[in-house]
Amino acid sequence: SEASRSLKIHNPQFILGGANRTDICQGDLGDCWLLAAIACLTLNDIVLKRVVPHDQSFTENYAGIFHFQFWRYGEWVDVVVDDRLPTYKNQLVFTRSGQKNEFWSALLEKAYAKLHGSYEALKGGNSLEAMEDFTGGLTEFYEITEAPKELYNIMRKALKRGSLMSCAIDVRILNELDAVLDKNQLNLINISDASLSSSAQVLVPTAQRTKTASGLVTGHAYSITGVEQVGLSCNRAFSQTVYYTSFNAHKWKPEPLIILLIFLQTRMCFEEFKKNFTKLEICNLTPDTLEDDQMLKWNVTIHEGRWVKGCSAGGCRNFPDTYWTNPQFRLVLPEADAKEKTCTVVVALMQKGRRKERSLGATLHNIGFAIYEMKGNQQQLPKDFFLYNASTARCKSYVNMREVTERFCLKPGEYVIIPSTFDPHKESEFLLRPFEEEETEEEKQFRAIFQQIAGDDMQINANELRTVLNRVIAKHKELKTEGFSLESCRSMIALMDTDGTGHLNLQEFKHLWNKIKKWKLVFTRYDTDKSSTISSFEMRNALTEAGFQLNNQLYDIICMRYANENMELDFDSYISCLVRLEGMFRAFRAFDRDGDGIIKLNVFEVSSIIFFLNSFIEY
Repeated sequence: SEASRSLKIHNPQFILGGANRTDICQGDLGDCWLLAAIACLTLNDIVLKRVVPHDQSFTENYAGIFHFQFWRYGEWVDVVVDDRLPTYKNQLVFTRSGQKNEFWSALLEKAYAKLHGSYEALKGGNSLEAMEDFTGGLTEFYEITEAPKELYNIMRKALKRGSLMSCAIDVRILNELDAVLDKNQLNLINISDASLSSSAQVLVPTAQRTKTASGLVTGHAYSITGVEQVGLSCNRAFSQTVYYTSFNAHKWKPEPLIILLIFLQTRMCFEEFKKNFTKLEICNLTPDTLEDDQMLKWNVTIHEGRWVKGCSAGGCRNFPDTYWTNPQFRLVLPEADAKEKTCTVVVALMQKGRRKERSLGATLHNIGFAIYEMKGNQQQLPKDFFLYNASTARCKSYVNMREVTERFCLKPGEYVIIPSTFDPHKESEFLLRPFEEEETEEEKQFRAIFQQIAGDDMQINANELRTVLNRVIAKHKELKTEGFSLESCRSMIALMDTDGTGHLNLQEFKHLWNKIKKWKLVFTRYDTDKSSTISSFEMRNALTEAGFQLNNQLYDIICMRYANENMELDFDSYISCLVRLEGMFRAFRAFDRDGDGIIKLNVFEVSSIIFFLNSFIEY
């Protein structure tokens, strides 16, 4: 082989007619995992233009070089290559476009090879590696047989959010298609194979690939380019199409207008997708879960470390004498999710440089991590700590992948993360990335005010609660209120003080504020004249919307207790009423042990109820 300049081709173009999947034809390099990731990259124009800057050409400002950008261990790096490409008999040996004079995909492959040291380093791999290097995102890996039931929705949501996605067949698996599908609604998966192109030729002999009965290639990476649902029936029928390897494409009936194979693309029933493929790989642009619709903001902390033989390469917990010597990283989770008493955290552990060092005999280690709860100790935790304390959370298993990622729900507190190889004395550099949900501006303001008033113990009494709430409510100019009374704040503490201290911690305060925000929306809706009051007549509907079904006698009591001489309730009176109603309903539910709506009380329980009711109706 030899290196030829792209400029020798007549009218060379960097990108011709837009970058798309048909520009990616595999050559004589076993890097289908990379090409599948590049095919996915063409589906996200914003990400594509960052990796492959489009303001380059063979004419304007041409200097014989092109540059590309890759995410590399926490930062974006620029890789510059010349336009000399390996050829054999005047044809490109490695990746090429379906159009002979287009070169962006070949030059991108060269830049990625330079990033890892050589073309040789790209032989064999996992699509997740390249997808992460193109995005800096977070990886998810599914064994199809163990995937969640909502896998189809996860895949649809992934593509909708711009995630990159590929699939593969384990080399040990040879599936037979023996199911006949006949459904009114079919879930379709568009599968792209970068090596299947009418322009592909074998330039240098390679080992014969193993095919399944359906023509799919084991150990080969396929990019997933679409997930959709159509109203069709699917019959088991095949047509043979011969390209680089023979490939069976499913015929769809009764709709003849659907084209199933266009250059690289094949459509497949979701059920048959699950039967044929064994692995699914997704690279998300954010840590948001694909199992719900909530989009959050995240904070990420990047830790770089190294496992050193005889010093900090202690192996997993199976080796208690050395496990404690592994690097230790602190994680503080001060806040919980709004609806839960837990914090969402995503931890990603990546081993660095193993592909680049492959020529020196380097292979991927089996890596993983564990998380332990701890308090106040800023020193290296000793051996005894791990002997007598179980981990709070850990990755599912140690695997020989570049990165291991897991999502956890942990209660607020202090933790330590222990990344390690499975066996001790395995050396490597690594990158540890814990992702935590980011506080909103309002939450940051709350924290600052709360810390200022509460002090070091982070607990507030009724007087301090009044100060905090009135500072916060003062920012809502639409509420013409003098703030909350001390009596109202005492009621709030009685309602929200779950640990019986007579004080509120930050978490209890957040739950209280979420309730106040919800009730504020109802108040605003019924404050039709924008006077920051609602009439006693409107109060009935407002209470119903807030979730309280009351009889007329209680409505009369509320009017007598909380309305002023004009039969109006201001915001403080309104919130005080709802706080006490909430407490009364909660007390009833606590006594209604069998859930039949009837409670039986002893004399002490009656006394506590009467005391509460007296405070409710007193005026």
